[in-house]
Amino acid sequence: MLINNTDFIKLPLFIKGKVRNVYDLGNELLIVVTDRISAFDVVFSELIPNKGKVLNSISAFWFDYTKDIIGNHVITTDVSKYPAGLSQFREELEGRSMLVKKIEMVPAECIVRGYLEGSGLKEYQQTGSICGIKLPAGLRQGDRLPEPIFTPSTKESEGHDINVSYEVLCEKIGSDLADKLKTASINLYKKASKHAESVGLILADTKFEFGMSDGELVVGDEMFTPDSSRFWAMDGYQPGRAQKSFDKQYLREYLESLTWDKQPPAPALPEEVIRKTEAKYIEAYEKITGQKF
Repeated sequence: MLINNTDFIKLPLFIKGKVRNVYDLGNELLIVVTDRISAFDVVFSELIPNKGKVLNSISAFWFDYTKDIIGNHVITTDVSKYPAGLSQFREELEGRSMLVKKIEMVPAECIVRGYLEGSGLKEYQQTGSICGIKLPAGLRQGDRLPEPIFTPSTKESEGHDINVSYEVLCEKIGSDLADKLKTASINLYKKASKHAESVGLILADTKFEFGMSDGELVVGDEMFTPDSSRFWAMDGYQPGRAQKSFDKQYLREYLESLTWDKQPPAPALPEEVIRKTEAKYIEAYEKITGQKF
């Protein structure tokens, strides 16, 4: 079953994101992960089969796996335990939704980079630094960094988020909270990286969102999914070029081959691109969780 709209849920819509529809249940939220896909901040008309279930299930795995490092917003993913009559929509919600605590989100994206790629690579090539962090000279695309680095960005309501230095983050939210974000982000990345390597994957970089719940910092949104992280195959890893990835990079590379200005409307996606993107997501799920999809 492909899910795009979730209009069957007759509850107040809290947020409609590019991929997630979030509903307000008072002190709780219902997050429904649709099969929509976006790239370069543009949402496509075509849906990717099973994408929502893959993303939700990977997040659920990681929230449980990292709960010894920091708490998270998850209450349950069991549809039969959902309130407000939502269990009647078991078929639509099973596997692609979670009931979570409503938390006060920190206005920052917490990005950890262990390898040189993406916007970090572009910034390094121009300045030799990423978000004000000086890196060794001569690094190539895909090189492992001497140690993981914390490179936050602002959370913009419209358009692209803006990379900022740690010092700017401290000015915006206070040094105490910024230090907690940095420490939690690095520790989460290190634990997830170790697990990824044990199943033949490299976690190149990732991003988190945090919030406050009863005065405690917790992690929310999604965790270590192919939408929020770069996963590469360890087999065949070779710095100096793009790596075999299990994220949206396949889709991005296809789009880069088009004469598209990365502004709406999005170009139509061929069936082959849809199928290969679905396969990438499912392969990532199976490798990360050790479960057959």
